[in-house]
Amino acid sequence: MITPTDVALSPRPRTARERLTATVQARIATAWSRLAIAAASARGRHHRVNEDCHSPLDGIAPVFIVADGVGGGAMASWASKQLVARVHRRLERARIDADAIRDALLDADRGIAKGIADQSATTGAATVALCAGSGALRAKWWIAWVGDCRVYRVGSGHIAEVMTSDDTYRHLSEEPPPGGSLDDPARMIGNGAVSAPNIERADLRWDQMLLLCSDGVHKYVDPVEIARVMHERTPLARRCLRLIELARLNGSQDDATVLVVHRETSPRTRLVRYAAGLFFALVAATLAFLEFAP
Repeated sequence: MITPTDVALSPRPRTARERLTATVQARIATAWSRLAIAAASARGRHHRVNEDCHSPLDGIAPVFIVADGVGGGAMASWASKQLVARVHRRLERARIDADAIRDALLDADRGIAKGIADQSATTGAATVALCAGSGALRAKWWIAWVGDCRVYRVGSGHIAEVMTSDDTYRHLSEEPPPGGSLDDPARMIGNGAVSAPNIERADLRWDQMLLLCSDGVHKYVDPVEIARVMHERTPLARRCLRLIELARLNGSQDDATVLVVHRETSPRTRLVRYAAGLFFALVAATLAFLEFAP
């Protein structure tokens, strides 16, 4: 069974400028794997509410989401929260594969569109990045996204690897609506603009991380800076917060959210690897002794 442990929430403000900055850290451990998870989220300077949302970290399944509300105001915030909640409800106890993830995102698209239509004449939608682990070792992950939230893989190198491609008008070679920008998201959840979410398979080795973030982070922090911060020897939640602080220093005034999944080496796995190494060393020594024995 997957059992969440060590959940610690720190919702108090960090600075006067970041009046609503929250960090959270948790761990999901089994006999064969150990995941450290952390997140940080901050309200943008000109927003009344934080329109980003991320997964709670005490769930029973290795499913993690960052959603960025689009459209402004309460409906954007509602859309991102609904997206996270609806997808988690569909995937928490289901067999997780590409079909299940696609169906969960499309169901959220329909449900959010209907909910907004029932409540208001205003618009609202959300972009999303998702990762979901599979297998006992948590070495295989599904990556999914709609819009311009991103997923990075951080290993031992000096640059974070971008795992997603932004669904912007520029990238999709489409013309934005009047007043829009080529760098605006052309696909979102909640407005019926997506027919097939992007879904990919990814490997995650021991001591590697998957980092999900909204555009309030990745537009202002490049992959080299992401890798550098993630390699710092500080608590994982502090590193998430550090990325948001760096985005602010680089000019971000948007809502900013970071969620990181770190595949740690489990104690049992370390023991197995040590025992295997010792066994092969003994075999090599024995063969060498036999080769040179008279």
